Amino acid sequence: MSEVTNDRAGGRAPRRWNPLVRAARCGEALHAWRTRRHGHAPPTHDTGGAPPPPEPAAAGSVLWRMRTTVRDEPGALATLCTALAERRVDILSLQTHPLGAHTVDEFLLRVPAGTDLTAAVAAGGGTDTWTERADAHDLVDGPTRMLGLAARTATDASELPLVLRQLLGRCTIRSQPAAAAGTAAAVPPEGVLEGTVIRLRDPEGGVITAERPYLPFTPTEFARARALVELDARLGPRLPRGRDVLALSEGGHVSVRRADTTDLQAAREMHERCSTETLRRRYHGPVGDASRYLDHLLSPRFGRTLAAQTASGRIVALGHLLWDGDETEVALIVEDAWQRRGIGAELLSRLVGMAVEAGCAHVYAVTQASNTGMVAAMRGLGLPLDYQIEEGILVITAGLDPAPARSTPAPGERVTRP
Repeated sequence: MSEVTNDRAGGRAPRRWNPLVRAARCGEALHAWRTRRHGHAPPTHDTGGAPPPPEPAAAGSVLWRMRTTVRDEPGALATLCTALAERRVDILSLQTHPLGAHTVDEFLLRVPAGTDLTAAVAAGGGTDTWTERADAHDLVDGPTRMLGLAARTATDASELPLVLRQLLGRCTIRSQPAAAAGTAAAVPPEGVLEGTVIRLRDPEGGVITAERPYLPFTPTEFARARALVELDARLGPRLPRGRDVLALSEGGHVSVRRADTTDLQAAREMHERCSTETLRRRYHGPVGDASRYLDHLLSPRFGRTLAAQTASGRIVALGHLLWDGDETEVALIVEDAWQRRGIGAELLSRLVGMAVEAGCAHVYAVTQASNTGMVAAMRGLGLPLDYQIEEGILVITAGLDPAPARSTPAPGERVTRP
């Protein structure tokens, strides 16, 4: 998961657009938290900025994904494979990315414990070597994996950023709306490949950017990413349909379903019924015109939204799961008359389940230290929590288990990890 980001209105002020959502003090506090939390400087290593070589395992063997560059000449790949075979490294799969006089070879390897993989590759003529731990999900062959990613994209528009991350590996995906990107003409229809950056036209009118601090993207990766974006554009807006009935602790019931921009008017009306205090707890500053940011919050491109709805069709609560770089944010708002009835906790539990399905390692919530309802909902997840406070702004981060016991699938959700 999960490492995707977006510039959108949400629980915290967007980095490049719509500065009205968050008060200035909150933005400064959150920036300080993010600065300490993230270490985005590219690694320094004697193989051209690639990550350091893998640490030897204590026993047995481990799976590694590896990329290395060899000269595009007869026998070069054979020499590399021989060097790996001499160290009893098992090659499980191989893809080649031609680059003129050189070829980038991508391997999935089973490596005996204690093997110096980087040294073995260097002895076989490989340069600019990059390694990353793999798992059983990587054992799926290339065509099958691509079909699975395409199926996820076809099922749900919110899957595109996640699918691109799964396709391209360790990178950051940014979705910029048209207002922030200037115009779609800033990126040609065929997209742009510039070393470690890929830019593609977003079917919704903005720009999708994939970026990593090292390991330039190959033309093959660029073509695959472009094909998935083109598929998304052809299919148009979509999300899984279906709803679940939720019995409330004090009687009555609501239904829970996925929401998108078609629910903009109902969401706006719910905000108009909320008190100033409820809006302040959710957005941590002046709210202004809800239409200016709800369109982005409800867009499947920037995450997933769950709505709690009465039998009459009135939306009374919204829960958002927002892709945000190396992090995934959760945010809730419940209409005053429907608070303290278990709706927020149920939406949060479902959002966390969706984050797990998307492969996210953790989620965080940004709230005020006085917002006891959100704090209680996060504690109710039964997950390890980390608390950080800056200028009265509380950031609660939950580490996710592979399958949290309390998580439940979102209605209509059919997401599987490749």
